[in-house]
Amino acid sequence: MFRSRLNVVALLAAIASAVVFAVGHTNATETGFIQVADQDSKARKLETATFGSGCFWCTESDFDKVKGVTSTISGYMGGTTRNPTYKSVSTGKTGHIEVLQVMYDPKVVSYKMLLDFYWRHADIVDGDGQFCDRGNQYRPVIFTHNKEQMRLAKEGKAALDKSGRFKKPIAVEIRAASKFTPAEKYHQNYYQKNPLRYRYYRYGCGRDQRLKALWGTAVTH
Repeated sequence: MFRSRLNVVALLAAIASAVVFAVGHTNATETGFIQVADQDSKARKLETATFGSGCFWCTESDFDKVKGVTSTISGYMGGTTRNPTYKSVSTGKTGHIEVLQVMYDPKVVSYKMLLDFYWRHADIVDGDGQFCDRGNQYRPVIFTHNKEQMRLAKEGKAALDKSGRFKKPIAVEIRAASKFTPAEKYHQNYYQKNPLRYRYYRYGCGRDQRLKALWGTAVTH
């Protein structure tokens, strides 16, 4: 899938004949960012959540708009190989999943609220990938960081299954969080640095069209 996503973006950009310029961003993984984020977390008593819903460009764009989310980092989790890269993860052989790690202020937004947002921004009945991105590395996963997150995620999934809203069972996997590896710098805040290319990719991938079909109304992003 490494080539496929880049090819989709290149093709759509070529069709539109768009010249894209990089813009500033706030959550990039610059040197020392992780340490600063950790210090900020302790000072403000922030908490961490990790979600996989296909392309982390899109997941980041979605969660950055949630009030109470203070920072987001695209990356990889769940695999067994050391030092995963986008190229290696995209082969589907490392066991890693594209995820977004979210730092949030629980005084502003609760974990349950983040879960409610997640359910409506992922294809929760597709366990083989997400939207146009296919493969294990794109499957929907919630990585939980404590017992309370695990409980709430399982309860939310069970409630959706019980609701009978969907013809298929909820395919989202719920797992305990493991080592998180930030993605390469150019992936961070991709939607801000390459807005036109990002929009072409998201539209061409059919993400919002599918979410509307699942929930019956347009999903803001």
